[in-house]
Amino acid sequence: MRVYKDHLILSGSKIKEALLKFNELSQDAILFVVNEDDKLIGALTDGDVRRGLLKGFTIESKVNEIIQDNPRYIIKGENNLKKIIEYREGDFRIVPVLDESRKVVNVINFRKIRSYLPIDAVIMAGGRGQRLQPLTDVVPKPLLKVGNKAIMEHNLDRLALFGIDDFWVSVKYLGEQIENHFGAGDNKNIKIEYVWENEPLGTIGAVSKIQNFEHDYVLVTNSDLLTNIDYEQFFLEFIKKDADLAVLTIPYQVNVPYAVLETNDGNVKSFKEKPTYTYYSNGGIYLIKKEMLSFIPKDTFFNATDLMEELIKKKFKVISFPFSGYWLDVGKHEDFEKAHIDIHNIKF
Repeated sequence: MRVYKDHLILSGSKIKEALLKFNELSQDAILFVVNEDDKLIGALTDGDVRRGLLKGFTIESKVNEIIQDNPRYIIKGENNLKKIIEYREGDFRIVPVLDESRKVVNVINFRKIRSYLPIDAVIMAGGRGQRLQPLTDVVPKPLLKVGNKAIMEHNLDRLALFGIDDFWVSVKYLGEQIENHFGAGDNKNIKIEYVWENEPLGTIGAVSKIQNFEHDYVLVTNSDLLTNIDYEQFFLEFIKKDADLAVLTIPYQVNVPYAVLETNDGNVKSFKEKPTYTYYSNGGIYLIKKEMLSFIPKDTFFNATDLMEELIKKKFKVISFPFSGYWLDVGKHEDFEKAHIDIHNIKF
């Protein structure tokens, strides 16, 4: 995978150097001119070079002579989604991401990703995976392969597809294998940090150990899910409803093969013939405003459902995001077998 620094060129470089980089970048040929601190100065395309040569500049001239000095960019940590959608739909494929000092910290390419969500992701990967023994006796469940890669890697790649590039992974059982497998995320152009649980902390307790989130929104997910959720739609619904916490929910239908009567003191008020009821199950993916994480106690076993109950009790807004796409919790042997079949047929 190409790293974002392939798109950077130092101020004062010759046009000849830019042409060499364009050749390497091929169809992604755009460069961002930076100073020695990687702060953005301008942008350069092959069209800028052609126009410069027609004006009399040579390949020995400096790129600064022909750059666009007011390029489009986004600021990391801000809720830039409206601007990002405008860029994407306006066919601006490659855009630099700056920190508050204008330093380039990433370059997003809409030919390779679908969005750039202002979210930190926490993947809970510390469980023992007892229901999948003996497969998990020597390999942690997140590293069991489905298709050509680990379960957790499908999960991580799906998040990265929507531009999430700040990850924390909570580990305990055989966590060294997970850390060795994914490393710091450099080969995926993302950042991964690891949170070690000395004792089991439930499905969200380990989040209390993280103090340096980059964004105002945090997504917490189980590591053993396979899903084709559109994370941008999840985030847009969260923002639209001004939620404090949103939980992905999976519809579950119950077909009653008989007429169901509604009664009051023995009197039949109405009845439904063979009704179908739809219930919604917890899908194990949560989107949370960062300030809500202060309700997670330190170093205490605490589940995501405990946080939901606490927020509901305190009158914060907890919403359901019903999802009818593909979702599978790979918890049991039959789920693992199903995943091996589905992976070849589901469009992720």
